[in-house]
Amino acid sequence: MAIGGAAGAAIAIKFLTRADTVSWEKVSHRVPHSDKSHFVSVDGARVHYQEFGDAANPTIVLLHGYTASVYVWRMAAPLLAEAGLHVIAFDLLGFGYSEKPRWFDYSIESHARIISRSMDRLGIGRATIVGSSYGGAVALALTLDNQERVDKLVLSDAVCNDQPKNHPLLKLGNIRGIGELITPFVVDSKFFLRKRMRGTIAEVNRHLITDERVESIRRPLVAADAHHSVLATSRNWHADRLEQDAHLIRRPTLIIWGKSDRVIPIECGRTLHREIPDSKFVIIRNCGHVPQEEKSEVFAGLVSEFAHPHS
Repeated sequence: MAIGGAAGAAIAIKFLTRADTVSWEKVSHRVPHSDKSHFVSVDGARVHYQEFGDAANPTIVLLHGYTASVYVWRMAAPLLAEAGLHVIAFDLLGFGYSEKPRWFDYSIESHARIISRSMDRLGIGRATIVGSSYGGAVALALTLDNQERVDKLVLSDAVCNDQPKNHPLLKLGNIRGIGELITPFVVDSKFFLRKRMRGTIAEVNRHLITDERVESIRRPLVAADAHHSVLATSRNWHADRLEQDAHLIRRPTLIIWGKSDRVIPIECGRTLHREIPDSKFVIIRNCGHVPQEEKSEVFAGLVSEFAHPHS
């Protein structure tokens, strides 16, 4: 009974003390490349993005994964700009420093629609779309539904089906009531974040798991609106059609996978390569789920070579 009371008290304190949202003005000085940050209003919501390189160069759009943000591109984005690309890295609505509205349904297709409309607002007609993990699902949906917006497609350890929903925490989170109780504690836990990173990054690259990385990923996830968007995204995760319809993609496609990825099996990459006509498939050794961080120079080299018009 005492344990139950203590747990109840902890939950009450957590819910009563968490902020409603994270203020960009208060944290921007701690965000890498914040001098490159901008905001655009899309469907009445504020979308955060970072821009690198000359706007006259070919444009490449970067989309991060689930619970992530533009932070995952902090090393790759400048390298891509140095290679002669105009780089736009978006925070998906509900993540990073983009707004996290409760009216949004947080489905993959709706995320893709917001990215397409964000491109409209920035005057980008077509671009090479790069999606990492869940961002790969968004990139796939954008390509399938608006192929005219996509010049080329890059999928990095991309989500393409519903297999990730079998993770025990996602299963628990999808139970009404329980998800609302556990999500604030899970996404706000430095211990859990480190544990998750150890499963995400290849063992040889675990030196990347620094206090700065943990805090940078955690920082935009600590408020109530982020807890809602994380939960809503998992509950509206319907990705099976992406794998089923991949054969309909008619854009040059580069598929990149970390050989040691334990989050999204490399078999998913092989399936996408088999289904997407004339796609290229590159496996990076000594690399886990996030090649853009673990092997940033290799990743940027592959993507820049592929994205340039002569490729």
